[in-house]
Amino acid sequence: MDFVTLNNGLKMPQLGYGVWQVADDQATTAVANALEVGYRSIDTAMIYKNEAGVGKAIKDSTIPREELFITTKVWNSDQGYDNTLRAFDESLERLGLDYVDLYLIHWPTPQFDQYVDTYKALEKLYHDGRVKAIGVCNFEIEHLQRLLDECEVVPVLNQIECHPYLAQNEIKEFCAKHNIYVEAWSPLEQGGDVLRDDVIVKIAESHSKTPAQVVLRWHLQNNSIVIPKSVTPSRIEENFNVFDFELTSDEMNSIHELNKNRRKGKHPNEMHIR
Repeated sequence: MDFVTLNNGLKMPQLGYGVWQVADDQATTAVANALEVGYRSIDTAMIYKNEAGVGKAIKDSTIPREELFITTKVWNSDQGYDNTLRAFDESLERLGLDYVDLYLIHWPTPQFDQYVDTYKALEKLYHDGRVKAIGVCNFEIEHLQRLLDECEVVPVLNQIECHPYLAQNEIKEFCAKHNIYVEAWSPLEQGGDVLRDDVIVKIAESHSKTPAQVVLRWHLQNNSIVIPKSVTPSRIEENFNVFDFELTSDEMNSIHELNKNRRKGKHPNEMHIR
């Protein structure tokens, strides 16, 4: 496993396991499989409705808590200072933990204009030692800049949709300038066309790797944190086995040129579901 050092000094595995769209009763087995393979970073959220299942896998594991890196998120309907503090307590209870390593705002939902107050609640949780680090998801540059202007703690990362067809170059450049890591959700385009792209397939064949492994390697070599999701044991293991090869600069450039600015999810400024 490779680790990154976040802007507050906390070390985080660069490759994690995501549980979006994993049912609660499946999450315990899936997370247990991931931990057995070697994952130590688990990414969940209140809205995934599987925090309890994730927590059970953690409880049942023999891995020391300090070796695990657990992330969860506050949902749109829980935004606002007091609501966020309450939502955090509820997530912590479902997870069965004393603290989480990383707490994130799930979406900025700028239409409701609560993300600054929400982030200030995250700052309180951080200062109180109940979370090791705080950050955001799906924030555009203007949302990040407002946090930098109006809040005290710089987010450690911004979790955004990112894959070879949506390279997010401008946000990556802004985040790098402010020492904010980019963490990629939907890193494999949800198993979409990118895994059948001729460029990716050809590179995979040259390394005797799968297209998914090549795409994950591209993320890692771009200095991004990545959280692929699968409930299939063989895929969970496949996604983990990406540290024994390296893409050349020409291969990296070839993948970089695939960018289409094409999303699978909503644009953050259009995501107002509560």
